[in-house]
Amino acid sequence: MDKNNSIDNAGISGATVHWLHTNVSAVTNEKGWFTIAYKEEFKKLVVNYLGYKTDTITINSLEPIHHFLTAESELEEVTINTRRKATQKSFFSTANMFTVNAEELLKAACCNLAESFETNPSIDVSFSDALTGTKQIQMLGLTSPYLLITQENIPSIRGASQAFGLTFTPGTWVESIQISKGAGSVVNGFESISGQINAELVKPFSDNKFFLNAFGSANGRFELNTHFNEKVSEKWQTGLYVHGNYTGQKFDMNDDNFLDMPISNQINVMNRWQFTDAEKGWVSFINVRFLKDEKQTGELNFNPKIDKGTTNYWGSEIDTKRFETSAKLGYVFPEMPFQSIGFQIAYSNHEQDSYFGLNIYDIQHESVYSNIIFNSIIGDTRNKFRTGISFTYDQFNELVNTTDFSRMENDFGAFFEYAFDNLDNFSLTAGVRIDRHNLLGTFITPRLHLRYVPWEKGAFRASVGRGKRSANIFAENQQLFASSRQINIDDIGGNIYGLNPEIAWNYGVSYLQRFNLFDKKGDITFDFYQTNFQNQVVVDWENPQEISFYDLNGKSSANSFQVEVNYTLAEQLNLRTAYKYFDISTDFKNGNLQKPIQPQNRFFANISYETYLEDDGKQWRFDVTFNNIGKQRLPNTSSNPAQYQLPVYSDAYQLLNSQITKVFSNKFEVYIGAENLTNVQQKNPILASDAPFSPYFDSTIVYSPIFGRTIYAGLRFKIK
Repeated sequence: MDKNNSIDNAGISGATVHWLHTNVSAVTNEKGWFTIAYKEEFKKLVVNYLGYKTDTITINSLEPIHHFLTAESELEEVTINTRRKATQKSFFSTANMFTVNAEELLKAACCNLAESFETNPSIDVSFSDALTGTKQIQMLGLTSPYLLITQENIPSIRGASQAFGLTFTPGTWVESIQISKGAGSVVNGFESISGQINAELVKPFSDNKFFLNAFGSANGRFELNTHFNEKVSEKWQTGLYVHGNYTGQKFDMNDDNFLDMPISNQINVMNRWQFTDAEKGWVSFINVRFLKDEKQTGELNFNPKIDKGTTNYWGSEIDTKRFETSAKLGYVFPEMPFQSIGFQIAYSNHEQDSYFGLNIYDIQHESVYSNIIFNSIIGDTRNKFRTGISFTYDQFNELVNTTDFSRMENDFGAFFEYAFDNLDNFSLTAGVRIDRHNLLGTFITPRLHLRYVPWEKGAFRASVGRGKRSANIFAENQQLFASSRQINIDDIGGNIYGLNPEIAWNYGVSYLQRFNLFDKKGDITFDFYQTNFQNQVVVDWENPQEISFYDLNGKSSANSFQVEVNYTLAEQLNLRTAYKYFDISTDFKNGNLQKPIQPQNRFFANISYETYLEDDGKQWRFDVTFNNIGKQRLPNTSSNPAQYQLPVYSDAYQLLNSQITKVFSNKFEVYIGAENLTNVQQKNPILASDAPFSPYFDSTIVYSPIFGRTIYAGLRFKIK
């Protein structure tokens, strides 16, 4: 309440209070105290607690009052069924943010985080090369290194894990995903340029006591996920999460004598502890995780025991071991619920040993991250702030063939973020951080987000922010080792591979309008974002025999426009559709060119239908997703022999995915689905596949699916 006044409700903890006909609410602490934002027009305060009558109190002044709730004389059992949307767009958030819940992740065969965005139009999913089968993501037309990807707000996929890290988080471990477009928060660091993706993992206290997911596909991929959660005491809960996948069958659907996807296996184990003491305001999480991932790809007859390091057959092995542990500790001041302090610390050791034909690439990345955050208010709860300090340490031991590119990075930073919300039509979040980095120097990172509600159900947003990062040129472009290209670096004396850090400004505007049409709800969103690079490490592969890395000399910009419509066609039948346009160009040494393998036009549509949930939990679910991907400019191959040349542009193509789920009870369900029902396959995805050790061999120019239609099925079983 304004000026920190409060209302005492006689010591009931956990009661909810809200101003009548508003979304402004609070929850009482163990003493029955709470603080709630106040405006002069707020007169009626509603107090609610299970087992007691709901009361509405008239507030005429800001003087503390005592109110006693009356117990219900007789309580009848009431069952309330509510449905949370699988994807939720925030109307009240200052930033352009939306949340993907676990229900949305079940709509596709999302066995890992990289595959969990296929029903979301804001994230583009594509393959990085014709050998590893690894899916990469883009947002605002920029690749994942320009995104800040966090796990429970701790940076996770960065450095050595950039290429394959998204495949290391199983989809069943994810509770929800928060996606923010444009400049992120200064609290999470300075690296974010195009946006932030945060994955919240399932919590031991709220997850099922036991969960099993088994998956198998026609391409020989099998996966198993199990969750075991146990209550250790009143305040401690622990969970053991085990994931395994195996692909052992060789496929060559296009008869080029190369595997369409690697032979692989992965074991992934996480132990998670949760401590909660709501009465005293403490909450804590501790994670320990180990992963081992092995991939083999290349020619069908390649035998690593015999052919490794020879020109008998072309082959590749990528072996990764990763250990990570993290802890989070939070404290909410019991008598001041608006004030809290949190501490995060994480350690990871990522070791990858790999070779691609005759190219060797080994990297070990040891990382330490820590962050302390203090939250409070200035005057009243309309004015909030977060401030704190952070420290990161990264040791890279990197070997490319015979060249050692090892380096050490450390950074110490401090940040302050102020948020204002008048609870009516305007809010802003303004943040700034200053960092001292041993290789990037001392620099300031500003970020600003604005939100304005011009009329009912409409929200206009704008953002601007600066990002800075060191480009890990080899870890982020590992697919280029699977070619015969000569690696060239224009060493200009910079601190990172002889290059300078990447710096970019991101500007964005967005408008969200909710509406009712034919008594059905819907919303439409318009987004436009522009990213301008002050410096960028240009990855130039316009010469088919070379791959060159050099600092930008000129202009590089990415323009992204998206319009998205969500509409309820009928009860339980929902439509999501979007159109995207990209204009992404860079000044290369041979002129300004559009980004290669990037469609300028994309169209997306998803239709989902569910039958009504029966009392015993039975239900049917149906989902269909359609993508139209426009033509894409291909890297220049005109200097190759005629048989190894590609056209200037690829053809447009269409993808269709579908899944059907039958829920038999609250404990058991099965699903069957298909990806790429239209059976799209890129012709000749590997240049010079008949001469893999020639100067023309290249597996990196992949613009459409390679495998074709894939049928899969699975089951889920849970005990609450």
